Amino acid sequence: MFQKYRYHFLLHLIIFLWGFTGIIGKLLHQDSFIIVWYRLLIAISSLLLFMWFRKIRFAVPRSQWIWVVLVGSVVAAHWLTFYYTIQISTASLAILCLSTTTLHVTWLEPILMKSKFQMRQLLMSLLVIAGIAFVAKDFNGDERNAVAIGLVSAFFAALFSVMNAKLSKSVESISLTLLELCVGLVGITLYLLSIAKPMKAFELSMNDLLWLLFLGIVCTSFAFLTTIEIVKKLGAFTVSLSINLEPVYTILLAIVLLKENELLSKDFYIGAIIIIGVLILNGVLSYFERRKKEIVF
Repeated sequence: MFQKYRYHFLLHLIIFLWGFTGIIGKLLHQDSFIIVWYRLLIAISSLLLFMWFRKIRFAVPRSQWIWVVLVGSVVAAHWLTFYYTIQISTASLAILCLSTTTLHVTWLEPILMKSKFQMRQLLMSLLVIAGIAFVAKDFNGDERNAVAIGLVSAFFAALFSVMNAKLSKSVESISLTLLELCVGLVGITLYLLSIAKPMKAFELSMNDLLWLLFLGIVCTSFAFLTTIEIVKKLGAFTVSLSINLEPVYTILLAIVLLKENELLSKDFYIGAIIIIGVLILNGVLSYFERRKKEIVF
């Protein structure tokens, strides 16, 4: 029984781990630049160790390096804005804003990939905007700023998704990811040096260090490598559909571990239900649309 559903179980474990990254951001007593710097450093180190152990050769064509630098910069910007949103608000709000990534992709793809624009996606986007308006209904100025930064983070995540999908067609995924993370690490290191506070990165409590190791090794490197295998077995569409459950896991974890239900209003959860419902509906409709095309052809 377990063997039959092994990859489905692993998929939801990975989604749970991705959802848990938001909780870790709240548990850490560091600013977003330090968190992302360590996440990148630890993830790069563990990926290099994996590649050495498995004798995987690093291979990224030099003709693609400019694009890789751009994508790596987008990854760093996404993580920085995501953790900053958590720090100035809640993990629940940050992950809910991030869940709009799928709908950002729907308008970015026609622009960057020259794909066909779908009216259904526009309607879904409008419903998500309505959900966000519900979430932010009683927010003060600082909380609305958090929503704005969270949506910018989702935009960066969508931009990364579209650009990386194009790059991954010509570059091996582990090598591509490693170089993108290295770009992000170099950029943030230069920033920390420019503000003359590089030593602050080494002022960690044991608790922070353990959470950062878990974030970099388990939630980043392990999750990435496992996702590659899951996609091979279950298909990219099943994975992308299931990822819509990430905000559900995060909000439940935030209620249990961070008691965020005491900080957030009823309107927030109504808006969250609208947004998550739209995302799941979008995935289901896409599934039937895909099946219909398969039957026709």
